[in-house]
Amino acid sequence: MAALLVFVVFLVAIILSIPIGISMILGSVAPILMMARGGVIPQIIDNTLSGANSTPILAVPLFILGGVIMAEGGISKKLFNFFAYFVGRIPGGVPCAVVLTCLFYGAISGSGPATTAAVGAMCVPFMVDLGYNKTWAAGLIAVAGGLGVIIPPSIPFVLYSLATGVSTGKLFLGGVFPGILIGAFLMAYAVFYCITKGEDKAKIKARLDEISARGFWSLFKDSFWALMCPIIILGGIYSGFFTPTEAAVVSVFYALIVCLFIERTISLVALPGFLVSSVKTYGGLAFVLAFATAFGRVLSLTHATSAVQDFIVNNFHSSVSVLSVCTVIFLILGMIMDTGPAIIILAPVLLPAVQLLGVDEVHFGVVLVCCLSIGLATPPFGLDLFVAGNISQDNPMDVAARATPFIIAFLLSLALIVYVPAVSTWLVY
Repeated sequence: MAALLVFVVFLVAIILSIPIGISMILGSVAPILMMARGGVIPQIIDNTLSGANSTPILAVPLFILGGVIMAEGGISKKLFNFFAYFVGRIPGGVPCAVVLTCLFYGAISGSGPATTAAVGAMCVPFMVDLGYNKTWAAGLIAVAGGLGVIIPPSIPFVLYSLATGVSTGKLFLGGVFPGILIGAFLMAYAVFYCITKGEDKAKIKARLDEISARGFWSLFKDSFWALMCPIIILGGIYSGFFTPTEAAVVSVFYALIVCLFIERTISLVALPGFLVSSVKTYGGLAFVLAFATAFGRVLSLTHATSAVQDFIVNNFHSSVSVLSVCTVIFLILGMIMDTGPAIIILAPVLLPAVQLLGVDEVHFGVVLVCCLSIGLATPPFGLDLFVAGNISQDNPMDVAARATPFIIAFLLSLALIVYVPAVSTWLVY
């Protein structure tokens, strides 16, 4: 009864639009009051404080800060020009360059909305000038921006690691091929669309001639430091030179050195504003992370996790069946819940149960993050839709309509990720 009360109170609070953090507090306190275990309240407070007092958790705000600095440093334009040099002249080449920019920028920002904002602010006006439909371009950016949470280093993967204890480095490796696969499907549809609908080849050729006139080495030199960022960060993690948390620190200092002293695209005066922006982004999530530990403690006391585990084991008999149901649930939740809180709540409850049916912990994390990343571009609350709509000055629902074919392409690639575990685990094991 107490276990059921945890979920009922939590879900009712969510339905009433009470913030996630407060909903977790209500869900934690209700069963304890019912069980008349008042002495546990101080223990919940202690668990809340210990949840916030964690060294690995520092990776989240630091990766956010590094992404903010690189975004303000104009890195996305340098990356786009570099990729447009190679693929811009093929049919659908410009949209493909946008997807490639999102893929690579995701390895810098670790955030879907940040990738959408940084790449979209530059690419949407550029595509409109070349004759592409403005809303279609915004739909492309909204979906491709979701790659920012899949390509490592990924903030959602860090949160999944914090919630479950799974190696962050393994999760980063697990996200490489899925991110590339999704990007390939998005580019395939973009090429199909441009072939069937046509492009203004004269305008495209003229703009690409301007880019090509600079020459490969000039473009490479211009984008070199942006290209090196994920190589340094991920190379340092996988070589054992530093931990993921230390990598987050390195990302901040690397961004500062590149943008302040090498590219000189930002000034020292702007740094306090970047700090404020990062704190605002992380503040709400930090509150949820702190109470997640207390929430997990209550789930353990009420045997709620065991109840979920028994239900899954008794009703599902294969990894395929349980992953199929979980995928549908994750896709639905992604439409209404932010990525971070969804991972913090779902991962520790579901992972032990699905592992009993043979689901790999890294594969499960990749599927969870991929499903939730689609939610960033799906109505009614897809954050990337609002970011892209703001850039293109369109209604987010209009952007969602034009994004639908890209979402379908994303879902097709997701099917391969879900049912072919090697896509996620080949680099890991």
